[in-house]
Amino acid sequence: MINRNELKPEIQALIEEKRFRDFTPIQEKVYPLIMKGKDVVGISATGTGKSHAFIIPVLQLVDTQKDSIQAVITAPTRELARQLYKQFAEINKYDSSYRIKLISSGSDKNRMVEELNVQPHIVIGTVGRLKDMFVDEAVLRLDQAKILVIDEADMTLELGFIDDVDQICSRLNRKLQMLVFSATIPTQLQPFLRRYMYRPTIVEATEEHENNPKIEHVLVNCRHLTYQEKLLRILPGINPYVCLIFARTKEEVKSTSELLKSNGYSLIELHGDLTTRQRKQALKAIDSDNVSYIVCSDIMARGLDISSVSHVISLGLPSSLDYYTHRSGRTGRAGRSGVSYVLFNESDIPGLKTLRNKGFEFEYRDYRKDGWVTVKPFDFRPTRNKTEFDEEIDKIRKRPVKKVKPGYKKKIKEEIESVRRRQRRLMIKASIKQQQKERAKLRQRSKGSDK
Repeated sequence: MINRNELKPEIQALIEEKRFRDFTPIQEKVYPLIMKGKDVVGISATGTGKSHAFIIPVLQLVDTQKDSIQAVITAPTRELARQLYKQFAEINKYDSSYRIKLISSGSDKNRMVEELNVQPHIVIGTVGRLKDMFVDEAVLRLDQAKILVIDEADMTLELGFIDDVDQICSRLNRKLQMLVFSATIPTQLQPFLRRYMYRPTIVEATEEHENNPKIEHVLVNCRHLTYQEKLLRILPGINPYVCLIFARTKEEVKSTSELLKSNGYSLIELHGDLTTRQRKQALKAIDSDNVSYIVCSDIMARGLDISSVSHVISLGLPSSLDYYTHRSGRTGRAGRSGVSYVLFNESDIPGLKTLRNKGFEFEYRDYRKDGWVTVKPFDFRPTRNKTEFDEEIDKIRKRPVKKVKPGYKKKIKEEIESVRRRQRRLMIKASIKQQQKERAKLRQRSKGSDK
């Protein structure tokens, strides 16, 4: 349990400003373990207060009278690193003696080296840039740190940064306290944890978000339309404060953004191909609440805390179903309610079955001229096995639209019809061959009977 009265006065003031009436399960479970110096693996979904589960104890443990780095926090993306830095830096409103430094890719490297003449107490940064400053440039004294926090560990692994983390960890103090926070712990991550963590306590606290009754989950059947075409159909029925639109890949993010812009929608797009300047502009616009629509991939949205999200739209299910929990968890935060729409087609049905078996309760709706209507639940009956032609048609339908040109819908229909014609021709040929075989058998039988 966290005893507020035992916290430093500046931390109590910060908690009061953040209006933390009650601490979340992950915060309550993790805090005493960290304060006892235990290594901890915290498994927690989006929306469960994971960041402050380590921010509060780290601030409590840091001694600002010591002139050295005491805590290091790694993040897989610059957006997440920047957000964690802002959350940590809020303590300076009440105590300016905390030296907190952001070491992130996308910032001027030479200037960063100059600023490290004075070592900070707390370092937050992207894995690659931390390795660069510590291992390659040797200007950041991470070896002095007593605490290492690896945030979004599963994402760090997925993006291929775990080797860089390995290089950092191999040079740190052996008595270091390691804290790992993640939505999931993939099998590939476990050897790394066994190598560097000492008898870690595993704390799992994901149930609060998964059963959040304030999130309404709505299924919208695309039928013969693509995800993007259906998106355009339903957007007039949504009046969001902020709406996150999730696509699977950065190519789909780009094509969806271009389609919406061509139809008069103002939006922000977040994907891996943005320049540093574009990223900063996008995040600044998000922080200032100047946009209602954000189109993004799962990777780019992980860790971004946008409390004003009222609607989430998924263009199909993510490749990993765990990510649906992250997507829907972007809304219904801070006591508010929210809606998570899933635009689905036949290829998403197996995943929807799995989510339903996990306890997600879906509403079935469609948007028509007279507004949103409740439709008959999709029964998820077993479907026939897909042929190579079905798969080819699916690829045509899901193909990202790089540039919307007049007549592109007609072109897609013509391509699909061409595939279906080939399928029909092969079916006719197969039928003719079957009939020929049957007639040959009859002739053989008739010859046998004549004898």
